[in-house]
Amino acid sequence: MGAGTPAGANCIFCDIVAGTAPAYVVYEDDSTMAFLDLFPFTRGHTLVIPRRHGARLTDIPFEDQTRLVRTLDEICRRAERLTPDYNVALNAGPGAGQIVFHVHFHVIPRYGTTNPFHSASRERLRESDAGELVRELSRP
Repeated sequence: MGAGTPAGANCIFCDIVAGTAPAYVVYEDDSTMAFLDLFPFTRGHTLVIPRRHGARLTDIPFEDQTRLVRTLDEICRRAERLTPDYNVALNAGPGAGQIVFHVHFHVIPRYGTTNPFHSASRERLRESDAGELVRELSRP
């Protein structure tokens, strides 16, 4: 395992996988999960993770990488229900902006030309918005 948090050692994403931390889940299968970011850049900002812990993409087996990309594709297709434009991001390492050291992709819907990444502050996701988004993005 590479640099970062070992599996289960104070990793919020491992806690979400284990069901001991709450999340607004929009997709899950045997090896991956997708859930809403609690401090979204935009409406529908979703995180896609492998269930198996690894700080970086290169820390997880190739088979898990393949499944992760398939799930990423599914979540991108679902994001297109909200808007045709979106960003996909992967931050690897603290110098790249990684905060949670469990590999994850961000799917960030874009609305208009405003750059959401330069916002002075991000607001916490509201329960009412989360419920609506989970219903919208959970449909296959």
